[in-house]
Amino acid sequence: MLDTICLPIIQAVIDSQKDLVVIFHQQNHIATNKAFNKFFDVRTFEEYNNNFGPIVDNFVPHPSYFHKEKLQEGENWFDAIGKLEEIDRIVSILTQTYEPCAFSVKIDSSVQDYKIVTFVDITRDLVKRIMIENNINIDKKSGAYDKKYFLQIGKNFEEAAVFNEKMIGMNLVTVDEEANPDFSHDDNALREFVKKFKSSIRQDDMLVRWGPSKFLLVYLIDSEQNAGQVAIKLQNLLKGMSGLNSTLSSVLQQKGENISALIKRVHA
Repeated sequence: MLDTICLPIIQAVIDSQKDLVVIFHQQNHIATNKAFNKFFDVRTFEEYNNNFGPIVDNFVPHPSYFHKEKLQEGENWFDAIGKLEEIDRIVSILTQTYEPCAFSVKIDSSVQDYKIVTFVDITRDLVKRIMIENNINIDKKSGAYDKKYFLQIGKNFEEAAVFNEKMIGMNLVTVDEEANPDFSHDDNALREFVKKFKSSIRQDDMLVRWGPSKFLLVYLIDSEQNAGQVAIKLQNLLKGMSGLNSTLSSVLQQKGENISALIKRVHA
């Protein structure tokens, strides 16, 4: 076990970390940091052990993330998750108010018989991880996401909404082609439009070029009231774009509604 002199120093170091940290000796927890204890609403790792047991038992059995049911017989979870690609080493854990959080897992095994496991909260970055930007995914003329790409990852967006217990909001902006005949052919105008639009939305929101003069904004939201505020903000943004005539339609996901149905409704 760790030297009794070293342990207070190690405890001070891990307590300074904002991420959740657990130190294991073989398969047993021997130390947790303040962030970990706060997440589980306990005072010490002994209290955590008594109330919650092995950490692997607290991974939510979500099909998209690592959990106990994915272990082979006799396999420990350290080895199993270590076999995955780094981007796939993600677990879901419920807070004490039953809110799901997503964590990227990092395991340091540099000291024999010991493992330092760090759980990095990536809940807010989950959609961003799903939709990694690259040249294939971006409409080259406008800088918005490509329509085909969005249709490919639409199911993932639905899963992210379920995982985060949110609803999907959609706003369709249609630029009047008669009043603005050059808009869809002017790369500078398209890029300037997208630039202004992106400056008024969150980093995780997804702006898709849906047609020559159409743009679809897709985002996660927690209430109808907040979705309404987004629509008002966008209306004010569009009004401020001098010389550009456009219309805005907005819809909010209903219970059980998938991406396809939502797209059909926003175009109605």
